[in-house]
Amino acid sequence: MSSSSRALAQLAVPRSGAALLQTSSQVPRLFIQSSRKTVAARPAFGSLQGPVSRQFRRGYADQAAPAPQPPKKRRFRTLRWAWRLGYLSAIAGVAYIGYGIYEDRHPEPQTEPDPTKKTLVILGTGWGSVSLLKRLDTENYNVIVISPRNYFLFTPLLPSCTTGTIEHRSIMEPIRTILRSKKASVRFYEAEASSIDPDRKVVRIFDNSEVKGDMTETEVPYDMLVVGVGAENATFGIPGVREHSCFLKEIGDAQRIRKRIMDCVETAAFKDQSPEEIDRLMHMVVVGGGPTGVEFAGELQDFFEEDIKKLVPEISDRFRVTLIEALPNVLPSFSKQLIEYTESTFKEEKINIHTKTMVKKVTDKTVEAVATRPDGTKETIVFPYGLLVWATGNAVRPVVQDLMQRIPAQKNSRRGLAVNEYLVVQGARDIWAVGDCAVAGYAPTAQVASQEGNFLARLFNNMARTEALENKIAELSGSLNLQPGNTAEISREIEEYERQLRRIKDVKPFHYSHQGSLAYIGSEKAVADVTWFNGNVAAAGGLTYLFWRSAYISMCFSTRNRLLVINDWLKSKLFGRDLSRE
Repeated sequence: MSSSSRALAQLAVPRSGAALLQTSSQVPRLFIQSSRKTVAARPAFGSLQGPVSRQFRRGYADQAAPAPQPPKKRRFRTLRWAWRLGYLSAIAGVAYIGYGIYEDRHPEPQTEPDPTKKTLVILGTGWGSVSLLKRLDTENYNVIVISPRNYFLFTPLLPSCTTGTIEHRSIMEPIRTILRSKKASVRFYEAEASSIDPDRKVVRIFDNSEVKGDMTETEVPYDMLVVGVGAENATFGIPGVREHSCFLKEIGDAQRIRKRIMDCVETAAFKDQSPEEIDRLMHMVVVGGGPTGVEFAGELQDFFEEDIKKLVPEISDRFRVTLIEALPNVLPSFSKQLIEYTESTFKEEKINIHTKTMVKKVTDKTVEAVATRPDGTKETIVFPYGLLVWATGNAVRPVVQDLMQRIPAQKNSRRGLAVNEYLVVQGARDIWAVGDCAVAGYAPTAQVASQEGNFLARLFNNMARTEALENKIAELSGSLNLQPGNTAEISREIEEYERQLRRIKDVKPFHYSHQGSLAYIGSEKAVADVTWFNGNVAAAGGLTYLFWRSAYISMCFSTRNRLLVINDWLKSKLFGRDLSRE
């Protein structure tokens, strides 16, 4: 190799590079040496800190490192989870409804009545009686239900049936469907009780249907009797009320009001009808400022504003609603702020309220009333009307009056059967009373009757269990020591039954727990006076209206009723109310 070539080679290989090659060839040998030599050889590694190492670092730095991936944005994560939760909830709801429908359509076989057990007769199919039947263990008694109507009526939604917002079948539950769901069979007689003989323990009933057979009247014996026949409409002796008014207590009343409304509208639209007669026909008068009267007035105003005005516009401006109340204000059981809100809402809806006004006379075309002015003076007012709805007052039914006359202790009772703290009729044995026909110190409302029925169910179930255990203990005690060798076994059975008897809690006296009051006041607004812990919560407006609807849906008796009511609400909202006259 020439000198020039060697010079170029020396220039191409730097001294630090030669040192690196030499050091790298010594690395294996250095690691085989002892620890002391290894420590001494550390400077050889330090020799790597030269220009070549810097070149390596520069080489590695020059290589493009992968850029860090930005975290994926989790957009709409909350909405996705909400959608999943709603989807699963909908599936669960449909499955629950389907299971409930299947159970209703495929009830289990029932056991036959045991003639050795007591006969429990229940009069009526109202709130108190049906609440009792719903929770009663019918295997403990031979149960017989007697009522002139073979269905349970959800009365809080009855005002909505008068305008077609809800169809009447949607709030009716057949009583035989309710009884079929019980473990033991229950007999039902569609008849009306005419009298009760507490001495002979028999109920006399008669068939009041249009179709009658050879037997139309008979007697039903009982060991235990529950009177839940409710009350009838009170007219307070005012002439003309029963002849010319429409009541609002039964499903037939709602149908009659609905026909009368459409009669008034179509008659007012008749050709060449005088303006005075149109004003009279289109004036609807409601007597009674309680929840029923207020809700009916609100439903009626909605009906005309949302449907009649669109279909019969030529007479719609003549429509008026007047509410008459004898007390100083409407909804007396509600708080003061809710009363004021209701009155202001009615004023906006152009519903006239006449408080401190008492009806004195009713004719076929007018209502004569006496109003008390703020200064105490009296004023006579005549209201011409096309429809008069009487939604106030309860009166005792004839069968209850007959029973009160047979019991000396009831001679001073005027409003119904006076009962004690266990709802036992005063002065009678084995007779209980619930609902509007009982005087228990509470307002005659559906909520009170329902709680009374639930109380009696607990009481009767407790009585049956206690009596069964006591009979078994008495039977075993009677056979004790009569046969050799069975004393220890019988004693253990007696102790076990006595232990079960002690575990049965005594039922405390009935105490009503007020859960609150609700009322619809029209224009998709409602008022609610709800019990919350130790106080009351007063609410009103559109949100309260949604709460009012959800509360009534939850209170409906069966899944069938709930689905039908929801369907009616949607139907009337989408297509309007039906104006056909049946």
